[in-house]
Amino acid sequence: MTQTIFITGASSGIGRETAKLFQSRGWNVVATMRDPTAGSDLASLDNLLVTRLDVTDSASIRSATEAALTRFGTIDVLLNNAGYGAYGPLEAFDMDRIRRQFDTNVLGVLEVTKSVLPHMRTAKSGTIVNVSSIGGKMTFPLGTLYHGTKFAVEGLSEALHYELEPLGIRMKIIEPGMIRTDFGGRSFDFAQSDELPDYAPTVQGLMQAFAQLGSGATGSDPDLVAEVIWTAVTDGTPTLRYTAGADAVSFLAARKAQDDATFIGNLKAQLALA
Repeated sequence: MTQTIFITGASSGIGRETAKLFQSRGWNVVATMRDPTAGSDLASLDNLLVTRLDVTDSASIRSATEAALTRFGTIDVLLNNAGYGAYGPLEAFDMDRIRRQFDTNVLGVLEVTKSVLPHMRTAKSGTIVNVSSIGGKMTFPLGTLYHGTKFAVEGLSEALHYELEPLGIRMKIIEPGMIRTDFGGRSFDFAQSDELPDYAPTVQGLMQAFAQLGSGATGSDPDLVAEVIWTAVTDGTPTLRYTAGADAVSFLAARKAQDDATFIGNLKAQLALA
């Protein structure tokens, strides 16, 4: 029986490349996005359903899950990929923007997972893949909100592993580094205020570092992450975490090997914040 993967945030970047990869390898694909017109080219592919899903909209989550099961009869893999990055001084964010970051990156993951779990539990099989980040293991300055959400994704995913493994459902966490997507564009919510000049040196250092890390020299292509997701889904192992990108390997190795003072001190020096 052909297997089915259900993907959130499939209009661009990692979600889009993963949809194309799995479809090309014979899977049924449910590519969900807030605006389905953004996936019109995907919709022309065989065995690929494009449907609306906004992870902050409960009705759309239920509707997309039902559409997937009606079309393909099963959801074997859930890829929780939708998300964005909010960066800037905490003081610059109002509470609505703070809630939006957590609603999208954390509560959205939980609600989509809850929507799919009854089907997987009945089938006594399935795989849930949550896209985290190196930012779920380490932090950059001004990332209080984004890193808070990704640390949460790491924790909830690891905890879910314990309760779902006895039911035949596997948990997987993907930890990409800097990826050449539109993360710095429409998927990047940056807040700063002229009324907060004390943060200006930190803002300048971060922006310069992000420009370098996301450049062609260091950033990885989204299709690299798609291949890592493919491995996580198909390798048949209980491995929980998968790193994606050379910079991710380097950063996470350093974070594991160094104490807090050493790692943070080195990062501050790289960002000219020492």
